[in-house]
This record gives sequence, C-alpha cells and structure tokens, in this order.
Amino acid sequence: MTASERLTQLGLELPPVAAPVAAYVPARRTGNQVRTSGQLPFVAGSLVVSGKVGDNVEPDIAYEQARVAALNAVAAAAAVAGGVDAITHITHVTVFVASSPEFTGQPQVANGASELLGEIFGDAGAHTRSAVGVAVLPLDAPVEVELVCEVA
Repeated sequence: MTASERLTQLGLELPPVAAPVAAYVPARRTGNQVRTSGQLPFVAGSLVVSGKVGDNVEPDIAYEQARVAALNAVAAAAAVAGGVDAITHITHVTVFVASSPEFTGQPQVANGASELLGEIFGDAGAHTRSAVGVAVLPLDAPVEVELVCEVA
C-alpha cells in the first residue's frame, strides 16, 4: 500500500504547507534527501493549542499536537519531493516539546509524531529520533517537528 493510500485509509489529507513564520523555507531537497524546517501544529493556519506541556498542556493533548505537526512536516517534505509517494523512507525525526521544568515525558509526546509516521509509511516510517524539552517554541506552540527523509 502506498503512503497516499494509507493517508486515505486513515481519513487524513495532507494540509497545505504552512507559510514560514520567519526567514526560511519549509523544506529543502538535496539529492535523494529532504529535510524540513521545524513544523508547528497549525490547523487551517492557526495553533489550536499553546503553552507548555506539564503546565497548561496535558501530555495526551501534546501527543495529538505532535501528530498534527508531523502531518504538516510530511506535507512540507512531499511538496519538494514530488508528492508523498516519492518519500521512500523517514530517516530521522526531531521533536521539540515546550515543557515545564519538571516534565520528563518528552519521549511519550514525541511518540505522537513517530506513530503517525509509522501509520503513513509502514516499515519505511521507522526512524531515529530525538525528543528534546525546550523552554519555549515559536508562537508558544507546545511542539515542533522536523523530518529528514529519503526520496525517489
């Protein structure tokens, strides 16, 4: 099954690529690799949730927001790869989690992104990952996701 078929099966559509909030491009292809800029969990151009995990954002909500940000990252990668089916492997994922100082569940929040990528790409979605707690993210987003992908 292709990634686009899996998206349909999951009831998901790739959103429009989010406009950059500063001086960068959403994704860049170099040879057979695409790297995305950090993607926030925008829905229709806006953040639905803001704040810090462990403070005013519950971990299960942050998990869902990581899924949204990962889908946005897939959209950015697909836009420069020639479509989602041109993405042959997710090689690395970085998930930044805006966290209160005492919160230590960043890996569980990052699982939202990792599990979605597995659902979309199957075995080709298996990746290395960093889950990083940070003090604050742009626009007070709770999560931000970057991807590195191999492409056809």
